[in-house]
Amino acid sequence: MLNWGNRFNICSFLDNHQYQLQGHSYECLAGFGSIASVKANAVTALNELQQFLNAKNDWCFGHLGYNLKNETAQLTSAHTSAIGFPDLFFFVPEYVLQLNEQELKIGSFVNDHAEVMQQILNTFVPVDKKQLPIAIKERISKEQYIHAIKKIQHHILRGDCYELNFCMEFFAENVLLDAVKVYQVLTELSPNPFAAFYKVENSYLLCASPERFLRKKGTELLSQPIKGTVRRELNNSTADKALKEQLHHSAKDRSENVMVVDLVRNDLSRVCKEGTVKVDELFGIYSFPQVHQMISSVSGTVKEAFNFTDIIRAMFPMGSMTGAPKQKVMQLIDAYEQTDRGIFSGAVGYIAPNGDFDFNVVIRSILYNANTSYLSYLVGSGITFYSNAEKEYEECLLKAEAMRMVLGC
Repeated sequence: MLNWGNRFNICSFLDNHQYQLQGHSYECLAGFGSIASVKANAVTALNELQQFLNAKNDWCFGHLGYNLKNETAQLTSAHTSAIGFPDLFFFVPEYVLQLNEQELKIGSFVNDHAEVMQQILNTFVPVDKKQLPIAIKERISKEQYIHAIKKIQHHILRGDCYELNFCMEFFAENVLLDAVKVYQVLTELSPNPFAAFYKVENSYLLCASPERFLRKKGTELLSQPIKGTVRRELNNSTADKALKEQLHHSAKDRSENVMVVDLVRNDLSRVCKEGTVKVDELFGIYSFPQVHQMISSVSGTVKEAFNFTDIIRAMFPMGSMTGAPKQKVMQLIDAYEQTDRGIFSGAVGYIAPNGDFDFNVVIRSILYNANTSYLSYLVGSGITFYSNAEKEYEECLLKAEAMRMVLGC
């Protein structure tokens, strides 16, 4: 199905890999081709999107790039993205496919269902071939990273902020990538509940995200921020269980997590009915192939007057990828990071015809521009006054492990 869908210039393939992490409406959902779309950069992007949504009462797939912060928080960006995704892109697909263990539902504007099914079954799937090793470079050195962390901690000491998510880029040039194959290998190695293969013309996102940004189901909004990561010991169940317990009781990780939970509660309160915002789960520990993660769940009942972009203006960017207070840390992020985040730490997802929606947090992702042959991935962690710069660097490498293995580096 993915090989068939990849022939379209516009493609969104969302797969939860059968995780039961609260509230997935679809096991696998895809939108292929485009009969209408909206593409915009920050300043008027959300207004343009809402006009587009008002005119369309259908499935919409798309993304929100990190630089929409320049619109939602009246900020600026010092860097430019080498991958090429616009700040915002949404499309009404030619084909919508909903897949679960029992059936495949096909919605199509142009072909009958049987013909589409036959096309998918007849699609040639290339013989497996190993991705040639790619020479990955660091955008900043370990020494530069540690120096930046110490400067950020100085900001925390003097009260500018409490916690800041700092990211660094690894990149490669002159890369020839089989994007579908690399995505398949990545998600076999690291199957996560908010995975996505997403393509807008020559720009690709190969995403193995474990994190939900925001879901709306009926009148209920749900956000599930992640703060807290520890490696797994898959060959030693006793040691693995001990690491899980270590994360559960970590004062540092609990401190980071509760700060983000408070930020999400504050954001939700701007669009939810008074008294409905609540923490459904605090410090939940969930296990993924490479890591254990600390995840909390925060929900609320949205006010009837608020539409999709009203909600996004209140919630975006997500607190787990910025820090607190959000406005100040986004200014500091732009000052200390050396790379434009682009679609990274943005969100990819769908809006259903009834107005329900679900969006991930774009992390654990390989970004690729097939036109310029540029490849990139970013990793980061939450920095507090008590953070150890060496350990934060090691945490970043841990989060990048699956991507490095896939790329043979």
